[in-house]
Amino acid sequence: MVQKAKILLVDDRPENLLALEAILSALDQTLVRASSGEEALKALLTDDFAVILLDVQMPGMDGFETAAHIKRRERTRDIPIIFLTAINHGPHHTFRGYAAGAVDYISKPFDPWVLRAKVSVFVELYMKNCQLREQASLLRIQLEGGTHQGAEEKEPAGLLAELSARLAAVEEQAEALSKQLDDESADAAAVATAAHLERKLTGLRRALDALEPGAGGSVAPLPSQS
Repeated sequence: MVQKAKILLVDDRPENLLALEAILSALDQTLVRASSGEEALKALLTDDFAVILLDVQMPGMDGFETAAHIKRRERTRDIPIIFLTAINHGPHHTFRGYAAGAVDYISKPFDPWVLRAKVSVFVELYMKNCQLREQASLLRIQLEGGTHQGAEEKEPAGLLAELSARLAAVEEQAEALSKQLDDESADAAAVATAAHLERKLTGLRRALDALEPGAGGSVAPLPSQS
């Protein structure tokens, strides 16, 4: 069963949160509300999120300050942030949003379809990264387990074949996603994230190929999951 991704919605106005939930409900993911920057940071302490939709204008800790705290934490620094704002003070205001670590900056009122499409890209990238971590974990178990397998467990060749098949499925989906991003002229941040995912997949494939009987040589190091 594929676990749903979590999307963090941060806005001090309940009606805005309700509108975001209505727009994003079609994605069938888990939507988490936060009515302030402080509440958002608290949610980020315990849960992993695919993307954050962050209102700029909030009393107390505004969106820029909240984003700065998010980017300073090692656990959350790589989570994509989409800023939402009801005002537009020109290029300087927009630049401040990107400087704070946002991958996108959208002014209200926004096109619901466009927002949903942008969020879906980051959700899909998050899912692919989760799949990749799962494959890497299975491969590490095989490497570390060595010959300590029980009689009921799969033979190494069978486990390698299963790992290879699972990895091939992720590779195919990642390739399709990259083509989709190219066709849609997507955000540079999304394209860069997809490229990073493909590099990690390539490293994992090399490590897996090195375990095949007759491959010879030393086992390639597993790709970093950062």
